[in-house]
Amino acid sequence: MNILIVDDDALVCQSLELLLGNEDDFTVIGTASNGREALTHIEEKAPDLVLMDIRMPEMGGIESTKEIKSRWPEMLIMMLTTFQDEQNIRLALQAGAEGYLLKSTAVANMAKQIRALSAGSSVLDADVLKQLVKPNADALAGLTKRESEIAECIAQGLSNKEIAAHLFLSVGTVRNTLSVILDKLELRDRTQLAIYYWKHQANR
Repeated sequence: MNILIVDDDALVCQSLELLLGNEDDFTVIGTASNGREALTHIEEKAPDLVLMDIRMPEMGGIESTKEIKSRWPEMLIMMLTTFQDEQNIRLALQAGAEGYLLKSTAVANMAKQIRALSAGSSVLDADVLKQLVKPNADALAGLTKRESEIAECIAQGLSNKEIAAHLFLSVGTVRNTLSVILDKLELRDRTQLAIYYWKHQANR
């Protein structure tokens, strides 16, 4: 997989280039210090995935994500940032980013998440998911009250065990209900459910 790293911190770029470059299936095709440079790299080298910081001079990550998606809609974008506030998360995913990870993520886990993104899964850091806790009845249309409660817990980043304890259910009931929810909403996994939930919240 060919990866472009976009960050205005040269040390971050160098570190990620070195660490991700050690993965057998990754090739870092270049680095850019802002969105404008990123667009030039993309035109010339057509990476498979862009690791994108949010706040950069000249052209920030959210603006450049919108531009990239308008010109290359199939290109994958993983936001990689220190910001985990709800506004930045919403804006980034509304712009078209498929993933949102924090720079504190261990490299081994980051590589795993990049592969998951490449395989078609949307990726949100667990700490990021916890920022997206506001309920949205519209997003849960067609679900029962219990299904809606479980979906909301998943959007908050809770595990099946934690949901079971919170709602006084068995883990098996939570697991089975989750399967029903995914089937009703035609989603693949709990990560897609969490993103579906908050994207509807963001578009209200």
